[in-house]
Amino acid sequence: MDPLSDVFSLLKVNSVMSARLECAGAWALRFPAYRHLKFGSVHEGSMWVWIEDVTEPVKVKAGDFYLITNGKPYCLADDLETEAIDGVKAISEKARTGCVIRYGEGLTKMVGTGGSFTFDEEMSSLLLDLLPPLIHIQASSPHARALELVLDLIGYETEVLRPGASTVAGNLANIVLVNILRTYLADESCSIGWLGALSDTQIRRALERMHGEIARRWKVEELASEVGMSRTSFSERFKALVGVPPMEYLIRWRMTVARNALRHGKESLSNIAASVGYASETSFSLAFKEMFGKSPGRYRAAGTQA
Repeated sequence: MDPLSDVFSLLKVNSVMSARLECAGAWALRFPAYRHLKFGSVHEGSMWVWIEDVTEPVKVKAGDFYLITNGKPYCLADDLETEAIDGVKAISEKARTGCVIRYGEGLTKMVGTGGSFTFDEEMSSLLLDLLPPLIHIQASSPHARALELVLDLIGYETEVLRPGASTVAGNLANIVLVNILRTYLADESCSIGWLGALSDTQIRRALERMHGEIARRWKVEELASEVGMSRTSFSERFKALVGVPPMEYLIRWRMTVARNALRHGKESLSNIAASVGYASETSFSLAFKEMFGKSPGRYRAAGTQA
């Protein structure tokens, strides 16, 4: 199992492609706090993007994408001298039937599109805790080929409202998110955690093996052998990249999968325990309680009552 796809399956990603924004003249828009992730792309022209009191302004040019991840208010602007106004109010006043929003007077200087992603609240930390507040993917990146291809399709889909637009938009947004993360991993030396570890060939293979056979009674020396490393070298590199030792990561992932099953499924506790590698319901319950502070039964009951 590909770890990134595996994690996405638990995040319960809900994606929305927002309207196409065409701006003219001097403009600057401030947007309020949001949940989880926002992304955008520039099709023509350029603009500045920054998160208030968090990041310096970044110039996003034609063909570029950006991803903002910390939920803080952010700004988009034609230049850094124009005072930002309420973006939600400005756009809602300019919105018209269809999916194109035009703002400002004169010839269009910037054409952009964007969207948002929300996740299962309990699972959101699987991704959000590992990302910088602003990711900028430049069109010139040698790893951005897929984004270059999807940019044309996004432009086509947002020019006018077409049948099935919402279905296509949601799928396009998901493709954008995965490829922004892929390009970020390829371009940058990213932070610790499973996401950053995917850029290391041998540690990624170990993660793939653990995710692919979650119930297997793995030993560190087995995983090391699978990826062609000594036990000591493997353990040290895994912890350095992922942030925790291999077996601790495996336990955490098992408990995360089990928590999702308890919340969204109807499998018995014994079946869930077996599916994540526990021979007895008792040992599974102890491990679950140690991680989440309540027994599996209590966790499931609380979720049913919510």
